[in-house]
Amino acid sequence: MAHKDGRPAPRPARLPREIYERELYRLQAELVKVQEWARAERTRIVVIFEGRDAAGKGSTIKRVTQYLNPRVVRIAALPAPTERERTQWYFQRYIGHLPAAGEIVLFDRSWYNRAGVERVMGFCTPQEYQRFLHQCPIFERLLVEDGILVRKYWFSVSDEEQERRFKSRRDDPVRRWKLSGMDVEAISRWEDYSRAKDEMLVHTDIPEAPWYDVDSDDKRRARINMIAHLLSTLPYHEVQPAAPDLPPRPPSHGYVRTPKQMQTFVPDHAATLLPAQRGRAQR
Repeated sequence: MAHKDGRPAPRPARLPREIYERELYRLQAELVKVQEWARAERTRIVVIFEGRDAAGKGSTIKRVTQYLNPRVVRIAALPAPTERERTQWYFQRYIGHLPAAGEIVLFDRSWYNRAGVERVMGFCTPQEYQRFLHQCPIFERLLVEDGILVRKYWFSVSDEEQERRFKSRRDDPVRRWKLSGMDVEAISRWEDYSRAKDEMLVHTDIPEAPWYDVDSDDKRRARINMIAHLLSTLPYHEVQPAAPDLPPRPPSHGYVRTPKQMQTFVPDHAATLLPAQRGRAQR
């Protein structure tokens, strides 16, 4: 958004944590209903997460799946193709990850790699790229015609915020692995990726499977907005799963537990964190 004089509008303040956590939990409860509805109705759902590096795709996927059954809701995050896969039809290796009846698949990056990183970094030929732009809408229309619900989200982040997140990853030893050489290269190719995204949207933003843009400079807002929108596009209803009756515990028939001395337990590291235990250890 921008003012009438062309100046960029100020970004909204970061969503307060208390409001964010309360609404996130409510939305996650709705996602559980979607899961049970999909399983009961044998619905197939594909959700595609694409966007800039460090735009918050992975953290949003974590919040989506936090309370869901991994046997119903799967994450597809494919590695680089093998030599054999490079000789296949481009969409072929993705087809095996599509959902069966009653399943939901979240693609953490997808076939749109060809329109993004492969295009910008020269990992595909111009002919392969043009073929992708031609075939992708056809491929997605086939999925929709077959009854699969396809939702596509593009996570946008400003160049300043992306650089800040890259630096945060670099300086955090437990997240440094998330900063790859490809991410570093993305900084100098910012406009190339922008042009690639624009061209991709021209060809693949189709009525049957439109793109939805998620402003992700504030990760909390991005997660809330994306999940709320996804829920609004699904015709789900609450399906109450049967609560099984717990049988009474049967009486003992003489079983005696193995003595603890005969078992190898992991050390109680947690006890060393308690102040009283630390005091005893120091004496």
